[in-house]
Amino acid sequence: MDSFIIQGGRPLEGEIEISGSKNAVLPILAATLLTKEPCVIRRVPNLSDVHFMGKILQSLGASFTYEQGVVTVQARRLKARGDYDLIRKMRGSICILGPLLARSGKASVSMPGGCVIGTRPIDLHLKGLRALGAAITIKEGYVHAKADALLGSEVFLGGRVGPTVLGTANIMMAATLCEGVTVIESAACEPEITDLAQFLVAMGAKIQGAGSPRMVITGVKQLHGAEHEVIPDRIEAATYAMAAAATGGEVTLHHMRCDHLAAVLDKLKEAGVRLEARGSSLKILAGGTIKAVDVSTQPYTGYPTDAQAQLMALMLKAEGLSIITERIFESRFMHANELARLGADIAIEGPSAIIRGGLPLSGAEVMASDLRASAALVIAGLMCPGRTQVNRIYHLDRGYESMDKKLRGLGARVKRTQGR
Repeated sequence: MDSFIIQGGRPLEGEIEISGSKNAVLPILAATLLTKEPCVIRRVPNLSDVHFMGKILQSLGASFTYEQGVVTVQARRLKARGDYDLIRKMRGSICILGPLLARSGKASVSMPGGCVIGTRPIDLHLKGLRALGAAITIKEGYVHAKADALLGSEVFLGGRVGPTVLGTANIMMAATLCEGVTVIESAACEPEITDLAQFLVAMGAKIQGAGSPRMVITGVKQLHGAEHEVIPDRIEAATYAMAAAATGGEVTLHHMRCDHLAAVLDKLKEAGVRLEARGSSLKILAGGTIKAVDVSTQPYTGYPTDAQAQLMALMLKAEGLSIITERIFESRFMHANELARLGADIAIEGPSAIIRGGLPLSGAEVMASDLRASAALVIAGLMCPGRTQVNRIYHLDRGYESMDKKLRGLGARVKRTQGR
C-alpha cells in the first residue's frame, strides 16, 4: 500500500487553495436521489470517498460523472437496496437511507463502515425515521426500512455526546418529501448541515432554521434538479494552518471560511500563532514560540473532533503540558502511540491526552489508523528532522485532495511511494 516519505525540518511557505468540503459533499450527493432530474455539484474534491459514493449511487441506478471538480448525477430510476461491499467501507454512506426511503417508500442499506475511531451507532437515524412513520428492522447486517407514506412529526436528535450530524442530514432529507411539517429538535448546527439545506432548498425544499438547534421542514410533493457549489473544507484548512504553525512557516490559505473555524483559530491564537484574515483568505505567520494550550472537543461551534489529532501534533512543539480531552469519540487517540515513535511524550488518562511538548523529535516509520490521525502524523513528520515514513495513506486519500502535491507546493519534501 502507498506511503508518504517525508524529509522534515523545513518551514512551509507559500499559498494553497482549500478544496470543497468532504463532509458536506457526501450528504449532498445522497440528496440527489430525491429527484429524477439531473443535479450538478461544483467544487467537489477528488477523493476516494467521493468516488465510493459515486459507485454507491450507480449501484442504486443513478448516473454519476466526475470531471474536474464537477459532479453530475441523475437518478431517473432507483433500486431500493444498497450494495453491501460498497456501503460497508464508508461511514457517510448511511445518509442514502433517508433519501431512498422518501423517494421509493422502502430501502435496504447495509450497516456502514469507516474509520476505526470508536462506536458510532445509527440509533438516532432510525429513531428519527420511525418518528416519520417508517417501519424498520435490522437483519443480516442490513437496515430494512419501509413506509407507505412518511408523515411529518417532531423528532429529537440529541444524543450522548450531542446532536448527530449524519442523523440530522438523514432526517432532514427524508422530511423534505413527507406529508406535513417536521420539526427537528437538537439538530446538528455544523456548516455542512447548512450547506445541505441550501442545496435542498435549491431543489425546491422548504426548510427553516438550518444551522440552529431547531429546524422546521415543510414537506413538498416532489423535488427538482439543481446546481450547487460546495463550501470550503474547514478541516482541511485547519490541518494546513496547523502544519504551517508546526513548521514555523508562513502560509496563506485561499477560498476558506474563517467563520467556520472560530474555535480552531482561537486555539491557534492562544498558542501564539499570528493570523491575518482578509476576506476568504487566511495568512498563518508562525515564527515565534508555540505555547501549550488545553482543549476539549465539542459539537459545533465548539472545537471539532476532526481537528483534535492535528492539534496534538502541534502541541509536540509547545513547551510545557497540554491537555486534549476527547468528548465525541472514545477511541480517537490511536495516533498517540505512533507519535511516540517520533519521540513524543503523551500520556492517555481516560478521555484526556496529556502532552509534554518541547522534546527533541526524530523521523521514524509510523502507521496511520484513521483519516485525521494520518494528517497528524504528516504534520509531525514535517516537524521532525530526518526521514519519516507514513504508511496506510489511503486514509488520507479519503479526505485530503492531493495532499502530497499541495505540501510540495509549500516547499515540503514529500513523496508518495507504492508498497507491495
